[in-house]
Amino acid sequence: MHGVLKMMPNKTDRHDARGLAQIVRTGWFKAVQIKSHDAYVNRAMLTAREALVGMRVRLENEIRGLLRTFGVMFGKRVGGFKRRAEEILDKELSVAPELVPVFAALMQARRDIIAQIAALDSRIRAVAKTHETVRLLMTAPGVGAITAMAVVAAFDDASRFRKSSSVGAYLGLTPRRYESGEISRNGCVSKWGDTFTRKCLYEAANAIFCRAIGGHRLRDWAKAIAGRTGPRKAKVALARKLAVILHVMWTTNTPYQEAIPS
Repeated sequence: MHGVLKMMPNKTDRHDARGLAQIVRTGWFKAVQIKSHDAYVNRAMLTAREALVGMRVRLENEIRGLLRTFGVMFGKRVGGFKRRAEEILDKELSVAPELVPVFAALMQARRDIIAQIAALDSRIRAVAKTHETVRLLMTAPGVGAITAMAVVAAFDDASRFRKSSSVGAYLGLTPRRYESGEISRNGCVSKWGDTFTRKCLYEAANAIFCRAIGGHRLRDWAKAIAGRTGPRKAKVALARKLAVILHVMWTTNTPYQEAIPS
């Protein structure tokens, strides 16, 4: 719509209305799928959790950066971030007690965010237990409650895709295509569609590719691609294949099966 309307030399509400009517009359548009209320609610939980995780990471980076300003290197210690931060507050900041309230406030904010993340995690697990489709998709390797719920919220209705192979393009996991005259080339993946769901599928593919968590046939398939094009492209291809598999599982109501039954 924007590309067509910007061709008009004068932008007015009347010209915009006429342009929109002309587009509708010619049929040059695609229908938009309106998702269900439950899909929006589940996606809101996932988005809120993702925002809180980002806040926690930014707080931790801020703490590390401020400590580095005063010559204190946070580093890595056994016991995690909290234990190392408490050690710094008790010992290494004893020479500058005026800084203790500053970092104590940041640590308190981090604890509050972690508590809210845990509350959302509990809510997500409770929804996953009662949602048949989410439980079905969680039988696939590398797919947990968050990934399964993200896929269900993104697709909402599995029947909207006539072919399972279309979900890869819907999530932006297929390469761009450019053709003009004698030029014909493929580019990087389009990255259209749901960014969060694409990220979850890539993390699931990375877990299958790098860890022994099941799905050895998928791992062997991705390793073969990695030998030709590299591990990064292999993981993207595996994420696209995993999305197709999840859609097939949903449409056929069949749990994931590693071996093909004889």
